[in-house]
Amino acid sequence: MSASLTARIEQHAAAFDVGRVRADFPILKLRVNGKPLVFLDNAASSQMPQPVIDRWVRYQTSQHANIHRAVHYLSETATAEYEAARRKVQAFINAREEREVLFTSGTTEGINLVMHGYGRKFIGAGDEIILTTLEHHSNIVPWQMLAEEKGARLRVVPVNDRGELLLDEYRKLFTSHTRFVAVTHVSNALGTITPVREMIAVAHEHGVPILVDGAQAAPHLEVDVQELDCDFYAFSGHKMCGPTGIGILYGKAAWLEQMQPFKGGGDMILSVTFEKTTYNVIPHKFEAGTPPIAAAITLGAAVDYLQSVGMERIAAHETDLLDYATDQVNRLPGVRIIGTAEQKAAVLSFAVDGVHPHDVGTVLNDDGVAIRTGHHCAQPVMQRFKVAATSRASFAFYNTMEEVDALVAAIRRVQKVFT
Repeated sequence: MSASLTARIEQHAAAFDVGRVRADFPILKLRVNGKPLVFLDNAASSQMPQPVIDRWVRYQTSQHANIHRAVHYLSETATAEYEAARRKVQAFINAREEREVLFTSGTTEGINLVMHGYGRKFIGAGDEIILTTLEHHSNIVPWQMLAEEKGARLRVVPVNDRGELLLDEYRKLFTSHTRFVAVTHVSNALGTITPVREMIAVAHEHGVPILVDGAQAAPHLEVDVQELDCDFYAFSGHKMCGPTGIGILYGKAAWLEQMQPFKGGGDMILSVTFEKTTYNVIPHKFEAGTPPIAAAITLGAAVDYLQSVGMERIAAHETDLLDYATDQVNRLPGVRIIGTAEQKAAVLSFAVDGVHPHDVGTVLNDDGVAIRTGHHCAQPVMQRFKVAATSRASFAFYNTMEEVDALVAAIRRVQKVFT
């Protein structure tokens, strides 16, 4: 490890007490196969700290009721807390208006909402949608479905051998038929941080709206949707210390006003007759039925927690973890890191020569090290790098350098077992 990296890690460690943070996460005390849990599967789902768990319990034990319309104490309390959570998210991503923040079940639903609400209304035969090679299946399949239905065409931005998007090729994809762009902010399979600001600017030069899949960015980077100027931004609660079943779609009010609802039902209407239904104002137009009230309120607590730790400190610590892990894994003969972009978030995908990723994951689990193996719902990425699957370690701000050492030691044991 270089002297400069060592010095940087030591400097940041003095300012960030990771031990204190870890004390907030009860699951990190777990032992697996008699060994301390080393949880390195955070890109799939992060863990939940005690203050967030406590908020879930408090809602369920003293505030639970259905929201909106009722005038009794519990309903009014739950409604106030639900809408307060929306304002917390608004501040977290710096949305201009609270009505631009929609509660969804997760990133996947957010993307599908835009596909149905915007795509089915504004995209037709012969139109083109630009995606990238780095997309998660949830930002590919909905647009394929739309293209098949409407007779539209998908165009794809390629990547170089480091896993970086080729901006010049992106610019060339725009034609008079381009109607929409959907791009990931951070690749879940490689960790690449994409140049979304530049991509958004190019799309807007052509008068084309753009959606950003922020599932892997919102937990790790400071996100300012006004600064980015994206038209839509989707992310999930369970990747940012919140519960499953809750997510956020940010959309510019001007677009949300024009879009058709994704789902019909209660609360998304102003009036209903058998002749005609009048839809509610945004955001309620897109929140049909009883929403995930407990999950939304708990997501608000997760936002509070992340902000109390500090997104800048989170990013710095995770960068240190990634750089240290990259340095250590690169020293292992017969191990290849897949995805070496200059700008990366805390994801390390790798392949061990002669060993299937599932076998890697199984041996690591014996040592209490939890990683993800497979194609990571990003099969086009795997095809680009000519692998069927990878082993993926993904870090969060509660991980430690010692856990990186445990990962490296476990990989060495994999090599011993299979050679």
